[in-house]
Amino acid sequence: MDEWRKRQRPPETGAPAPSGALPARVGVPPLPSWLVPRPRLTDRLSRGVLGPLTVVVGPVGAGKSAVAVEWAHTRTAPGPVAWVTCDGSEEQPDVFWSRVPAALREAGVDLPDLSAMPRLATVDPATGAGADGLTSVASLEDWPLLVASVAASLAGREDPVVLVLDDFQPETGSPVALGTAALLRHASPALRLVVVSRRDPPLHLHRYRLAGELTELRTADLAFDDRETAALLAQHGVEVPRQAVSTLRDRADGWAAGLRLAAMSMQRHPHPEKFVAQFAGDDEAVVSYLVEEVLDGQGPAMRDLLLSTSVLEHLNAELATELAGREAGAHFAALVGQNSFLQYMGNGWYRCHRMFADVLRVRLRHEAPGLVPGLHCRAASWLAEHGLLAEAVRHALAAGDWRQASRLIVHQLAIGQVLALTDARLPNELVRLTPADLRDLPGQSLDPETALVAAAAALRRGEQPACVQALELAERLLSRLPREESDRVARCRLSHAVVRMTKDRCCDPPAARAAAADVEGLFADVPRTLLADRPELKALALSIRGRAELREGGLKAAEASLTAGLKAAGAAENEALRRDCLAELALLEVVRGRFRAADELAGHAQRPPLPAGMPEDPSRAALHVVRAWVGMARLESGRARSELARAHAALRTAPDPFVAGIGSLVAQLVSAMERGTPPPPGTVEAIPDTAEWLADGLRRPVRQACAASVGAIRAHTLRRPGSDDRTAVPEHRRQDEPPPVDALSAREQDVLQRLAQMMTTEEIAAELYLSVNTVKTHLKSVYRKLAVTRRSAAVRRARELELL
Repeated sequence: MDEWRKRQRPPETGAPAPSGALPARVGVPPLPSWLVPRPRLTDRLSRGVLGPLTVVVGPVGAGKSAVAVEWAHTRTAPGPVAWVTCDGSEEQPDVFWSRVPAALREAGVDLPDLSAMPRLATVDPATGAGADGLTSVASLEDWPLLVASVAASLAGREDPVVLVLDDFQPETGSPVALGTAALLRHASPALRLVVVSRRDPPLHLHRYRLAGELTELRTADLAFDDRETAALLAQHGVEVPRQAVSTLRDRADGWAAGLRLAAMSMQRHPHPEKFVAQFAGDDEAVVSYLVEEVLDGQGPAMRDLLLSTSVLEHLNAELATELAGREAGAHFAALVGQNSFLQYMGNGWYRCHRMFADVLRVRLRHEAPGLVPGLHCRAASWLAEHGLLAEAVRHALAAGDWRQASRLIVHQLAIGQVLALTDARLPNELVRLTPADLRDLPGQSLDPETALVAAAAALRRGEQPACVQALELAERLLSRLPREESDRVARCRLSHAVVRMTKDRCCDPPAARAAAADVEGLFADVPRTLLADRPELKALALSIRGRAELREGGLKAAEASLTAGLKAAGAAENEALRRDCLAELALLEVVRGRFRAADELAGHAQRPPLPAGMPEDPSRAALHVVRAWVGMARLESGRARSELARAHAALRTAPDPFVAGIGSLVAQLVSAMERGTPPPPGTVEAIPDTAEWLADGLRRPVRQACAASVGAIRAHTLRRPGSDDRTAVPEHRRQDEPPPVDALSAREQDVLQRLAQMMTTEEIAAELYLSVNTVKTHLKSVYRKLAVTRRSAAVRRARELELL
């Protein structure tokens, strides 16, 4: 079996090695027939060798050497290419410093006779045995002489030379590392160095990076794309749909060796697409390859570190030490430096290559299955302490510890994330896997946090009865908590009220209002800093409170609550809550008769468009009623009728007596407009006085809004046929009879209508987007034309003349 694996194992390029002897250690290797062309990478190498240093760093099997070989055979190089195939971490200084001059000579570079130098002898660079014409370092002290001689020879060249060091992995401070750094420094600008390695070479990369003289191809760059993956599969005679190619590439994380191993297996598989759907890091060939090539070569401490941290999606030094222990954690810096399967994500965090992480998890479950739950629990605790709640909950769920997951959520007041009140979401499996019946959690004693999270998850799934049962259970469990746990009680009660608010906001507004009052009362009992990070709770409470205040007739209070709720919804990035607040503000403005402002707010609420799959959205009916009244005020009866029909449909799934009453009122106004016979003065204005759905505080503003609408209808009805639509003419007056007053302009008519709504000069200016002085000028003109001196007289005179 071991011999079979050796024959099947892909080389560094991710492909089966061609038959024959091992490649020479000096000179460019032959171009393999199985190589997948990757011009996007060879082009970067061609640009890189225009500078002093290029590094190609990636894990085993990433295709590093294949890219370098392809470039060397199809290159656009500034000069000759010398190639040295190194011995990796087992590199011997005397052998290395024998191969470098030999490779340069083979590439056509003239070097002095180094054998004449004292204490230098000859050696075969491939075997280390003596051979004429090749120079070896007789002792570790001799390498500076050789480096200085080679550097001096290269520095005098007019044309540059490219030196490729493949599998270059010397230790920091070794003669190989120090000599190569010195050679690069002193032979510049003639020497262009290309290093291919599994880890960062000790060549002061930061200096070249800061100077803009470093080109880097790393693990993410080496990952195969879909086109390259399809070409690799085609070499093995495998044809699958484009989606399957993309899935395979994603599962392998673009790793060349993993893709090659998958292709070899797919050749023999009767259903390649099914193989792709199941392919992962637990594939036998992948596990064998990575265990032999990577894991088995690690020391005990490094191996423990790799296995212990394999449960993590992301890791840093402190978290790794928490899981693996101080002794193993001390090797984290070495792990990062030596293992390019770890990809840097910024701010000290790393991500393990997906397939390698899968292999490590397989080995961990095989070697120490009892450690896995404890590792997940420790990871959950550390992540929660450092504010990474979603990751913490994911690990608690992976450990099967529902109590820990639930306590983390409730303690952090993150119940809104379970309820989707914010864009920050907890793992989907929390909602999907939380049992509706808490008796399905064997071996765990229930606590209020578990019941509260179960209630929120059930509500998110649309299971109202299960939500109610879990809330009742949570209430009973809460009553049993000791008094000294006051902080825990406060957080649980706040979460309980939030779930009730969400549950009742569409179907039972009074109950939702009571829950919102409980929430706002409990805000004082929890840390203010934590509340600042949970704007969704404040947004929901304010939107429900503002909605209730509007229906109770407290317009100013409702405006303040809804405006604050809108701000909080924006902070929570919750489009549903934002739309609720905007819809209620639009409804408030249309009740005041400020139709333009209402239309603008409704427009903002519909950007982005309302989702089609939310029939119980309480804002939907309100928005349609607002747009219906605005359409009626603009004398667009068709639009008004269409919006009323949509509002009626929305009210069937989310009943709201207040919105339904406003819609009925608008329907009467639209009917009057369509008949062409405006109601007698005082008829429509009296409707609010008899509406049982209307609070006393709303009767006056609604009456004024109706009066403004009737005035618009009357003005439209009394216009002369064929006129410029700016002068109203009563029907009982003869066409040739002069009007009793000078005709009002369209803008003066707008000002007069708002004057009848008891709006101040400043409010009229804001409504019409005019300056205060311009409004005053229009008012003076209206007073003059109507022969009055006061506002009340102007309104009374206009109604007598049927201009309102």
